Amino acid sequence: GTGIGMSIASNKHKGIRSALCSEPLSAKFAKQHNNANVLCMGARMIGIELAKDIVSSWLNSSFEGGRHEKRLSKLHGEWYAFPMVTY
Repeated sequence: GTGIGMSIASNKHKGIRSALCSEPLSAKFAKQHNNANVLCMGARMIGIELAKDIVSSWLNSSFEGGRHEKRLSKLHGEWYAFPMVTY
């Protein structure tokens, strides 16, 4: 489908920061700015080559920390501790 349901459902779980991405730049920023540890894509929305580019962009990006870490701590409360598992 679109990947929306997958993203919503996965974000209900503690420690999960799921990002629904439909192009490589969103995937890069999802990891750099939001420390996304789950990548969701809609199978009906993108083709295989674009999906490969999105995954590559996400895997080759790293969380930048700094001002982004402070925002994530506010969102997740006390249990958020950087660095969390990243891929």
